[in-house]
Amino acid sequence: MASHPSPKRAVEIPTIPDRLYFKIGDVARLLKVEPYVLRFWESQFPQLKPNKSGTGQRLYRKRDVEVAVEIKRLVYGEGYTLSGARQVLGQQRRSDAAGPAPARTVKASVAKAIPAKNDKVAAVVGRARAELREIAGMLAVPVGTTSKAVAMPQVHSIRRKTRPAPAGSGSGSLFDA
Repeated sequence: MASHPSPKRAVEIPTIPDRLYFKIGDVARLLKVEPYVLRFWESQFPQLKPNKSGTGQRLYRKRDVEVAVEIKRLVYGEGYTLSGARQVLGQQRRSDAAGPAPARTVKASVAKAIPAKNDKVAAVVGRARAELREIAGMLAVPVGTTSKAVAMPQVHSIRRKTRPAPAGSGSGSLFDA
């Protein structure tokens, strides 16, 4: 078993036309792969999620096509396995999210107001949890005992009335009680 990576092959990066949506056949022709390969990649890469029309036709956005081009480059050009390419794409996504972008710096001033709102929500949720724990504690107390904190009202269990056995003929049947 050889453990060396597969040799790198030259993969041409196609120019993506400036369109809003691409059908799966268009993307397959652009990447020079079969449509079933794209459908398989959709199941393997969470980053590749095309929209579907009302008739079920896959509609790829330009971003989806760029992800497909990157997958093809990693798998066919760099020699990555699908799981390795998935890890690389995940790392790229995380590094893109961590890097400061001009749009993110504008949102930073707006984001400062959000923690105060989150603190209020967290406080409400915390109080609700405390009340639910208290109720659960009350329900956990056995019937007939009282807890130190709260005196529970007595709840009597409903007993099922037994029916008198019908006067049987004494035939020894299974149904005679």
